[in-house]
Amino acid sequence: MATYTGKRGAALENLINYANEIYLQKGIAVINKRPTPVKVTKSKGTRIINGFFEEKSTVDFDGVYKGNALYFEAKSTKDPRFPLKNIHKHQIEYMYHAQKAGAICFFIIEFAGPSEQFLVPFDFIHHYVVHADRGGRKSIPYDDFLYYSVGLLKSQNGIPLDYLSAVDILINNVA
Repeated sequence: MATYTGKRGAALENLINYANEIYLQKGIAVINKRPTPVKVTKSKGTRIINGFFEEKSTVDFDGVYKGNALYFEAKSTKDPRFPLKNIHKHQIEYMYHAQKAGAICFFIIEFAGPSEQFLVPFDFIHHYVVHADRGGRKSIPYDDFLYYSVGLLKSQNGIPLDYLSAVDILINNVA
């Protein structure tokens, strides 16, 4: 996750990874967590002692669902608003180009306080990032997620965080 402060967002990523395993087992989708490329400079056995990021990562997850390429980021905040500093410029650029090439791009944003996860289209986040770059607000209010998100994600169909039900809405809006 961007702007690491401990393991913020790890629980959200674990939920998504578990959902992805179920989607794969059911033959619904193939979605992977992308590893961040790290160059190990010192190790002891299987433990990494020292290293650095070789290059900027692109997005947290990618995959295929119903013949569509998916690219998405998972972000978590404890704030009552979502700080845009949690998203890196290279992630926005990557998703912009992926969407332009036909992929379905989105964010899963978690408000950890109320433990609510929203699926929002890339364009929603991109709009705020562009305005922030022009001197606008540097965060997105919680209420905007209630209004502009594809949906509040929930547990259903035996999947603890069934985000593909919300992706169906994105796919139908693109078609």
